[in-house]
Amino acid sequence: MFDKLDDLLMRFEEILNMLNDPAVIADQAKFQKLMKEQGSLQPIVDAYREYCKCKETIDDSLAMLDEESDEEMREMLKEELAQARKRVEELEQKLKILLLPKDPNDEKNVIVEIRAGAGGDEAALFAAEIYRMYVHYAESQRWKVETMDVEEIGIGGMKYVSFMITGQGAYSKLKYESGVHRVQRVPETESGGRIHTSTITVAVMPEAEEFEVVIDEKDIRIDVMRASGNGGQCVNTTDSAVRLTHYPTGIVVYSQTEKSQLQNKAKAFALLRAKLYDIEQQKAHDAEAELRRSQVGTGDRSEKIRTYNFPQGRVTDHRINLTLYKLEKIMDGDIQEIIDSCIAADQAAKLAKMNE
Repeated sequence: MFDKLDDLLMRFEEILNMLNDPAVIADQAKFQKLMKEQGSLQPIVDAYREYCKCKETIDDSLAMLDEESDEEMREMLKEELAQARKRVEELEQKLKILLLPKDPNDEKNVIVEIRAGAGGDEAALFAAEIYRMYVHYAESQRWKVETMDVEEIGIGGMKYVSFMITGQGAYSKLKYESGVHRVQRVPETESGGRIHTSTITVAVMPEAEEFEVVIDEKDIRIDVMRASGNGGQCVNTTDSAVRLTHYPTGIVVYSQTEKSQLQNKAKAFALLRAKLYDIEQQKAHDAEAELRRSQVGTGDRSEKIRTYNFPQGRVTDHRINLTLYKLEKIMDGDIQEIIDSCIAADQAAKLAKMNE
């Protein structure tokens, strides 16, 4: 581990020198690439430098203890030594986590799909609430949310909604949300007061760049039509909606939220690329079944990951055995504690796997 850290420190210093080179500064593409690499290395370098400093403190304290006879000074040195040793242990653990292989998709924007499952209208109502939960969370992160397609029902629910979240590290935080979300409550449509269980599915896909997914024009059919459902002036009166059919996979995507056909076409292609990229990711994950079992959740769309129990005001994440009694805040977008717990559990599982 420490040989690797020494190499990374050398690389970091090399990058700093290159960033001061006028030739590199003039090449904006190279300059931006180096800046990004520097940013990714900075937390590791900072932690390693502090680690080295603490190790020096330990060596100095031990040397001074051998020579010091004053009892009061010896106590001070012992306290300094204990603090440095404790910090070294913390930094070793931190460095192990920082050196874990990075998910190449972590810094990407995401496309999220929410579908109502079992439970009819109640599932559609819950889907709309989960959509709002993610919108509020994205706002708290200062991310941008763009709706791509939505199929609503008359009482405020959503049978289906897809949307893009644009922001640094969006996938690294939201990737743990994929799976089945279950709600237990008395539906508004239920007169008998009985608790019902309904489900929705959430799919979180990293946005795919055009060079990552090449779509052959021969494999695509593009249809344009008038948008359906709620819409403002022009939305329902022009052929602005776009539907793409991908023949090899049978995937059909639809975008109708913009007034411009070109904008809807761009959104539809972004959604299709994300779906095709996700299929390739799933294949790669399936080939690494053992690795996936060591992580938090399998990423399987059919995996039940979380239950929202309204009568008891609790939310339970079944993958990490986490139960929180703050359902109202969570439904309002306060999901950071759940995300942080999933990240910590995932890191612990990967560290355990490395130590086997």
